[in-house]
Amino acid sequence: MLEDKNEKRTSLAELGEFGLINYLTDAIKLKHKSSIKGVGDDAAVLDFKGKQVLLTTDLLIEGIHFDLSYMPLKHLGYKAVMVNLSDVYAMNGTPTQITVSLAVSNRFPLEAIEELYSGIHLACKLYNIDLVGGDTSSSTKGLLINITALGEAKKDEIVYRNGAKVNDLLVVTGDLGAAYLGLQVLEREKQVFQANPNAQPELDNYTYLVERQLKPEARKDIPVLLKELGVKPTSMIDISDGLSSEIIHICKQSEVGCNLYENKIPLDPQVISTCEEFNMDSTTIALSGGEDYELLFTIDTEDYPKIKGNPNLTVIGHITEKNEGMHLITRANQKVELTAQGWNAMAK
Repeated sequence: MLEDKNEKRTSLAELGEFGLINYLTDAIKLKHKSSIKGVGDDAAVLDFKGKQVLLTTDLLIEGIHFDLSYMPLKHLGYKAVMVNLSDVYAMNGTPTQITVSLAVSNRFPLEAIEELYSGIHLACKLYNIDLVGGDTSSSTKGLLINITALGEAKKDEIVYRNGAKVNDLLVVTGDLGAAYLGLQVLEREKQVFQANPNAQPELDNYTYLVERQLKPEARKDIPVLLKELGVKPTSMIDISDGLSSEIIHICKQSEVGCNLYENKIPLDPQVISTCEEFNMDSTTIALSGGEDYELLFTIDTEDYPKIKGNPNLTVIGHITEKNEGMHLITRANQKVELTAQGWNAMAK
């Protein structure tokens, strides 16, 4: 597939590891005052001047986390950065630097790596991030990408998962389930293509879903919005593994229970129509789908008037005593125990 897309192919073996690193990092310009030294030495040097440092990392592996038959390399580079930035925003922090490490097989020419890095650089530009280091290696198993993100926050502004209190409100940003459905659409079109290579993909009715899967956006606007509203969440997490898994994380670490209301879960119209077409339950998709990269947080009830009516935020439930358990309240007003059925990296 790569051969068809790249007329010119420059072998990575011709460049060598250091030649590749120099090629990919030659044009990097540092923007943050905290970035003292970036690429080019044994280690990056950062100075956060008394602020707390946030650190997160994610590993993406071809065949497990992404499929290059429908994931463009530029989108993959962009998404790999978003996955990490989302974790920093979930701590109510500001991401400032990333490092990028690649393991790549010899089936990839330089032009393919350039395309991957064009997505990484675009993400850095749009989110004001410095790329300050990384590593490259060969691989016998396809492409592996590991990105580490660093961020900063004032000590009293950091939000953890373990601060939810009884009667706090459960709030979610944006809408849920679209990324998972986008994946189902792409997998279906892949099967159609394998059966008939002349078939053209039919994606016009699923543009939002496909975009949410291939090019998600981390919610950098939410920490800024909450600060403007004068709201500090009592707990917060990003939705990478499905809404139910993330709620359970908050409840377990905060030692509380919750009631989540099915009729309050925000769904895009394209999610609803596609669930009907695919004969899927939209609530199940929102609870277990994952990769939405929205933020889930809890707030004190006194802060409700500050967020009421905001189009970016939806109250979906409230926190209860631990002994009351974690439940979904269905549209029929039945109580169903919440279970974590989202992404499991160790599943066979």
